[in-house]
Amino acid sequence: MRIFALKSCDTCRKAIKALRAAGRDPQIIDVRSDGLSDEDRTAILVHFGDAAINRSSTTWRALAEAEKAQPTATLLQQHPTLMKRPVIQNGEAWTIGWKADAQAAHL
Repeated sequence: MRIFALKSCDTCRKAIKALRAAGRDPQIIDVRSDGLSDEDRTAILVHFGDAAINRSSTTWRALAEAEKAQPTATLLQQHPTLMKRPVIQNGEAWTIGWKADAQAAHL
């Protein structure tokens, strides 16, 4: 199990804490410090497409309109913190966010 997260994100911390309490030991990839590999970015885009971008984030709001118009892949490459999170990969199962559906899939 891998979780793509930000160490400073409250939702990510809640997800990690709940996963550990459920006996899981996720590999944590901090998208700010570790970045996203080309392979991981491609997999995230295949599974979530444009929904992978968090358009309510402060990073998004700080972008110029021309930057916001760039393809999702380019945005995630240049600004990995724009990714909606957490993204959790558990084998072939991928989820985004930490709502009831993601919790049911991983806990």
